Amino acid sequence: MKRKFAFVVILIILGFILFYVGFQPKRKTVKEARMFQGLRTVIYHVEDLAKAKEWYSNLLGIKPYFDEPFYVGFNVGGYELGLDPDAQGITRGGNVVAYWGVADARAAYRHAQELGATKHTDPQEVGGGIIVATVTDPFGNLFGIIENPNFKAEEGATRD
Repeated sequence: MKRKFAFVVILIILGFILFYVGFQPKRKTVKEARMFQGLRTVIYHVEDLAKAKEWYSNLLGIKPYFDEPFYVGFNVGGYELGLDPDAQGITRGGNVVAYWGVADARAAYRHAQELGATKHTDPQEVGGGIIVATVTDPFGNLFGIIENPNFKAEEGATRD
């Protein structure tokens, strides 16, 4: 009799535990808890997609991985630089600046100008060995350049 009673009590306790655990919110993993996981894509609106594709191919030294009449995408170190020919309702340049990492900001700044970009802000050290500059591309967009020896892309941040 005592065994049956003990067994029933254990079953009741287990039932309560399972019931309680079943109604607890699931804990999120770090990946799930962090809503914003880093830069994925920067899209520049351009009026002449063919010219923009050629210019950015020369600037970046790579060909696009995605090339369609409605969008061109470049994989720049695991991040996407996109060109969108639909500029309807878009104010050109000046509202957002994405900074693209380089090993030598001054050299990249000169290279962009050699390809037709115009000066916006000259390269300047902003502390900690970080050098930033901006140019205006031939299509009116601000293009940021950053040399940051302190920044390393977080492992897994560029992929889901």
